[in-house]
Amino acid sequence: MENRITVTSPLLPDLKEFESCLEDIWNRKWLTNNGHYHKELEKALAEYLGVPYISLFTNGTLPLITALQALCITGEVITTPYSFVATTHSIWWNDLKPVFVDVREEDGNIDPDKIEEAITPNTTAIMPVHVYGNPCDTKRIQEIADKHGLKIIYDAAHAFGVSVNGKSILNAGDMSTLSFHATKVYNTVEGGALICNNEKTKRQIDYLKNFGFADEITVVDYGINSKMDEIRSAYGLLNLKQVDSAIAKRKRISEIYRTALKNVSGLRYLCDIPGVSHNYSYFPIFITESEYGISRDALYEKLKERGIVTRRYFYPLISNFPIYKDIESASPQNLPVANKLASDVLCLPIYADLADEGVERVIGVVKEK
Repeated sequence: MENRITVTSPLLPDLKEFESCLEDIWNRKWLTNNGHYHKELEKALAEYLGVPYISLFTNGTLPLITALQALCITGEVITTPYSFVATTHSIWWNDLKPVFVDVREEDGNIDPDKIEEAITPNTTAIMPVHVYGNPCDTKRIQEIADKHGLKIIYDAAHAFGVSVNGKSILNAGDMSTLSFHATKVYNTVEGGALICNNEKTKRQIDYLKNFGFADEITVVDYGINSKMDEIRSAYGLLNLKQVDSAIAKRKRISEIYRTALKNVSGLRYLCDIPGVSHNYSYFPIFITESEYGISRDALYEKLKERGIVTRRYFYPLISNFPIYKDIESASPQNLPVANKLASDVLCLPIYADLADEGVERVIGVVKEK
């Protein structure tokens, strides 16, 4: 069998540098609880991402849960079914009701035209997702939120470093969250972050992620334990040094795919958006069986047989999982575009150390007839 190609591969820091950091952590005898590397990573990420305040978390789901807590969201939250299930789980964990609206075919992002008609007297927030790192229509969503007095929390798990006309999309809305999972463009093995726009909110977030402690003996909020430790913080500091290079390599792979696949019948891919600094976190293609010749699932299986791992991302839709399918807004009739994208999508391998011969092997199988 040919060498196996995975859908992604984690960005790894230099081993000797990481060993040096581990030795320093050991000598400092400070493993967690807002230590040296934690503080340094928050400072470095805020500067790199162009955001005023950032709080680190132990994974990417807890910032979503905490954002809803920090903003005192109640009742209903309008969101997208075309995402990883953690988006909706965070709403459920806060004892809130998710309300699904459809997405746009051109990018998979929540359709602003569908948001307003889903608003009820119980709606207090909107939770859109920057799907595959492509920015939502933040201007229109903000106009809707302002009109109806709603909060906006952006799930920006895919959008590390993405900007529009030189400005970070992480500053849109009231808060944005990031995931630093090993599959992401930038990772801390597991990890995440919550971005806010003022010091008071940052302080509240930091209480919430540390049991609600304000000091050694004072608990001021109903907090949980979701802090990032020193080891992953150090790992993240080292990876930050090489993320620009990794994104540049991903961009090159994306360009190779686009050039090779642009004339394949029944295959569509997403194009770069003018003015947007992309991070090339994923390379999704969308298969129309009647034109391509075989189904998306048949192509998935064919690639797997050749040792090429892809991912049907996002399939199934969140709204089609048994735990959510009985919600009125989860009806497939309410979400035709999202259901179509979920049935057509296949994310091809893309990561910084994917060799040219690997990319060409993927292309060869996709173009076979």
